[in-house]
Amino acid sequence: MATTTRLGLGLPQMKQYDIGRDVPDVARAAEAVGYDSLWVFERILYPEPATQGLYGIPGLPWPDQYRSVADPLVALTLAASATSRARLGTSVLVAPLHLPFQLARSLASLDAASGGRVVAGLGTGWSHDEYAAAGVAPFERRGKVLDELIDVCRAVWGPDPVSYEGELTTIAPSVVGPKPAGPLPILLPANSPKSARRLVDRGDGWMPAAMGAEGLKQQWDRLQALAEERGRTAPLQTVLRVNTVHTREPYTGEDRKPFQGSVDQIVEDLVAHDEVGLEEILIELQGQARDAEELKDVAAELYGKARAAGV
Repeated sequence: MATTTRLGLGLPQMKQYDIGRDVPDVARAAEAVGYDSLWVFERILYPEPATQGLYGIPGLPWPDQYRSVADPLVALTLAASATSRARLGTSVLVAPLHLPFQLARSLASLDAASGGRVVAGLGTGWSHDEYAAAGVAPFERRGKVLDELIDVCRAVWGPDPVSYEGELTTIAPSVVGPKPAGPLPILLPANSPKSARRLVDRGDGWMPAAMGAEGLKQQWDRLQALAEERGRTAPLQTVLRVNTVHTREPYTGEDRKPFQGSVDQIVEDLVAHDEVGLEEILIELQGQARDAEELKDVAAELYGKARAAGV
């Protein structure tokens, strides 16, 4: 691959960070190093005891860092005010935890304020407790809520007068501003046949999670074939999410998973995944870092070594 792949960094939202100080600090440092984008994720609570496992997998414990995760749009706003170039993305907002009209307006305002830098990665999540707490709609209706939210965003971000009628949202013909500064892309996962069709028919791009280069290539090939089959002509934007488990020393076990281990090991995996040909790779490093200083140091080392390796 040529060195045109964009690289992004996850911002510090977890409980070991001072949000007001560390988010803008890390954002500024990442942009200065060369990162092309800055990203946030969403977790709204930490059930204790857990009523279901992480990702809905029985018995899989929630990470301790999830005990406190800063609101994603607050964190992105802090990052926007501290930077001028980097794209500002959500990976992902659990869209059905939000009232569609208000989320559409918040994203539009942030895009207008940042000069058109926002990327809206949206998903449906997996935590029944989060759905119950948010009170927007039950978990069983998550797909329908996501569909409506996409429709409401397109309406609100489009020309005035805006009008819409759905199950959760009714917008009488109205002027709704500010508008996004530019086209505000919506990226979606494709974890099931239905979500893949939604992405191809209604999304601007794909946001997969890295699980291995060969599996990623197979997913990408299937998605491109589906796009062709369904008559999509617009290219699919792509951002690969990489959840690292960074260790200071190389991981020597035979059971090493992709993106587990030292910076050099993580770079090896980046090179393999980069060969699939996606446009952008978001690297999440905040979980294992003790504080913002360590996060900045590891992020800078990783960026330099990834670029030197041709990513």
